[in-house]
Amino acid sequence: MSRLHRPALARLALAGAAALALVGAALAPASGAPAAAVDRPAYVALGDSYSAGVFVRPWEEHDGCGRSARNYPHQVAQRLGLQLTDVTCGAAEVVDGVLAPQPSHKIYGPPSVPPPDGWPALPPQVEAVSPDTDVVTVGIGGNSLGFGAITLKCIELGISKPLQTKPCTKYYTEGGEGEHWLKEQFAELDRDFGHMMSVLRARAPHATVAVVGYPAIVPDNSGCRFLHWNQLGSVKKGDMPWLDRLEHQLNGLLERQAGHHGAAYVDTYGPSVGHGVCETGDAKWMYGIRDNLTGDGDQTDQPSEACRKIPGTGEACTFVHPNARGLDNQARQVTRALASEG
Repeated sequence: MSRLHRPALARLALAGAAALALVGAALAPASGAPAAAVDRPAYVALGDSYSAGVFVRPWEEHDGCGRSARNYPHQVAQRLGLQLTDVTCGAAEVVDGVLAPQPSHKIYGPPSVPPPDGWPALPPQVEAVSPDTDVVTVGIGGNSLGFGAITLKCIELGISKPLQTKPCTKYYTEGGEGEHWLKEQFAELDRDFGHMMSVLRARAPHATVAVVGYPAIVPDNSGCRFLHWNQLGSVKKGDMPWLDRLEHQLNGLLERQAGHHGAAYVDTYGPSVGHGVCETGDAKWMYGIRDNLTGDGDQTDQPSEACRKIPGTGEACTFVHPNARGLDNQARQVTRALASEG
């Protein structure tokens, strides 16, 4: 992991001391004099649905992004005493979301239900970053690569090619249309991500910047002995190792870009191995397809008509995202990364 910038880390340490001072002030007898205001370091969280924490209650519904009050930006801000600006959003991409406005048709933060005329377009997330920003986290790249579309393709091929054991692996690795498309996606993501990191550094030259990787989904098939639709739909078990390798390749790109631009890389994959989509109970940190909602509160999902047609007994129209325990893991790793030298 890259070393974090010391000026911002010093502000993090001061924030911890300030928090203790505030607690002491709250317990001290009232003297009639106003308490001294303490400035907390400014923290801006950028990212997609994995950072927003969609599907985990309680979530915001005012702009369609589906941000959870339990997502790692909220938890990290509370633990480190930071002033949070959370502009993460479901379906955000490096370009359409962070660098440029996120069009209304690309705003997808379930379980938020859009109004009849749809959600209004959102300004570029990067506009929330300024020279006064002390800490930036960015968890983005999966949608730009097309990871969701790839998973849907694997589901489709699992149904249309029932006799093949690895139809998705074959489609994306054996020199055909799928392989060429995927190479172009990685090349474009690499260019766009590098440009985004340069823009972030220019907008907040003194900030600590951390790139947050993606957690494990199906790391080793250990929990996938008996496949159910609620895990990965009709994805063949033989294709799961390739999906895992694809995630490693994506995380590798993010880590390389972080190092190139002097940012920290937060590994959420390693600590989540053994807690993927096929696990059960407390060991499961990842939603499958149409799974039960987690998190505090009693908010429910209103799935789309397409989701109602998907078999399963789960409550929500979930689709391979961190559940509440998964968000807690992300929060632990990001907090550790930001505070490691503080």
